Formats: sequence, C-alpha cells, structure tokens
Amino acid sequence: MFSFCTDPSSLTDLPWFACYLTSATHLSMYWSVLVVLALVGLAAPMALGMGFLGAVAQRSTIAPLRWLGLGYTAMVRGVPDLVFFLFVPIAVDQGVEYLLHNVRCPDWDADVRQGFDFLVCAQAKVPPSTAAAWVHNLYAFTLALLAFAVVFGAFAANTLHGAMQAVPRAQMETAEAYGMTRRQAFRRVLLPQMWVYALPGLSNLWMILIKATPLLFLLGIQDIVFWARELGGSKTAAFYTYPHDDWRVWYFAAVLCFYLCLTWVSERAFDRLNIRLSRGQATAGGEALRKAAT
Repeated sequence: MFSFCTDPSSLTDLPWFACYLTSATHLSMYWSVLVVLALVGLAAPMALGMGFLGAVAQRSTIAPLRWLGLGYTAMVRGVPDLVFFLFVPIAVDQGVEYLLHNVRCPDWDADVRQGFDFLVCAQAKVPPSTAAAWVHNLYAFTLALLAFAVVFGAFAANTLHGAMQAVPRAQMETAEAYGMTRRQAFRRVLLPQMWVYALPGLSNLWMILIKATPLLFLLGIQDIVFWARELGGSKTAAFYTYPHDDWRVWYFAAVLCFYLCLTWVSERAFDRLNIRLSRGQATAGGEALRKAAT
C-alpha cells in the first residue's frame, strides 16, 4: 500500500509493521470483519422473521399449519446445530442444481449420483464455473446466511411463542369483549406486549448468533478466525515476504477484543431497547419505570 513497501526485507520496526499490516492478506482479514458483521446483521432479522412465522404457526387453529410450526422448532432444536449448518447449504445447493439439470439437460442419461459424487451438466452448475470469484463468494455467503436463519429461526420461534403465551389471557378476552376480532386482538394487544417478554430470550439468541459466526469456515468462507490462525502462525519460510515467529496469541487476542466489543455494544443496545419497550407495560420493568418517574 505504501511506496516504501517495495522491498520489505530492507525495512525495520514501524515501517515494517506498516507494510505488514497493510499487505493483501491482512486486507482480506479486515474484509472478513465486515463479512462477520454483515452475517449477523442480515441473519438476525431473517431468523426473527422465520421465528415469528413459526410462533404464529404454533398458535394456529389449522392443524397442519400448527404441526408444521411445532415440527420445525422441534426438529431444528433437537438436532445439533453443526448438522444443520452443513446440511442446509449442501441440500439447497444440490437441490437447485438438480432442478436446473433436469430443465437444461433433459438428454443426460447418466445418474447424477455416482458413488459419493454429485455430477450435473455444466449448464446446471450454480454459480457457473466461469463466474468471477466474488460471485462464488457471494453464493457461499448466501447459503451460509440461509443456514443461520433456519437454525436460529427455530430458537426464535420458541422464544416468541413463549412470549405470546406470557401475555395475560384476560387482556385478549377483554379485547374480544370490546368487539375486536381475533386478528385485531392479536395485532393491537398481544403483539405490542409480547416483545417485552421475548426480549431477554432474543438478546441471548443474538449473543449466541455472534459466537456462532466462527462456524463460517465450515462453509468455505474465510472468516476472521481463519485469518487469525493463518496470519498468526509461524512464517519463517524464505518465500514468505514478511517472516515472523508464532504470533497467534496476539491475533487471537485481537479477535477476542473484537467479539467482546461487539457483545458489549449489543448489551448496551438491548438495555436501552428493554427500557423503551417496558414503558407503560404491566411488567416488573414497567413498574420500576413508573416508580422512578414519581
């Protein structure tokens, strides 16, 4: 990045570190921080949306829809997360390619499954082999995002369903007595109040989501933990531009600080959100706010 970095072997001390920390591999590490932030920023609302649909499905009076919601939460919560993190991307990827294979290559007479291999015609590959590297990276990120949304959506569904159950039934009955329909009572009475009860569970789920981001390397994505291990390892070979000893402890200390800062900011945000949602509510938090105001 700097003009004096053309010959790193002639540098010492601060100029050496300036060139070392701005090398192409380190820029990839800095980019991986944005990848992690993008994952949690996109996976959280997706998981919350899937969780809300799952919670509503569990309360449905339509039996098949209720069974679907209960089955989704029970299955995902009952299977190790690692299994779903590996299963969802593979299943979606092979499912899409299989459908495209049947459409674009109808004359293909060989089996797509040959032993442990899954073989489709070149026209059905997603993304195409000729696509740019960023397209492959974006596709892998999308599959990872879907896996995180499916897994954490099930936990969110259980949390939201419990929050809906925590809202006193008498309030729903009062709303119906005033002439509200079931949907109106749900939207105007239950929905605004359930977030107070759901917030503690959702905040824990957000923290778990943050801690699960190192699993990205299982899906072929080079995250911040991957780069900390690669860049911190001993680099003394003659072909390496910036040889150094084993610095993994310093790299992982930086990763530790990154996650601690992220969780600290998250805790402060959830505390403020809890205060905002508790105003005017018949909860312990709402009662504390009323006493503080007087």
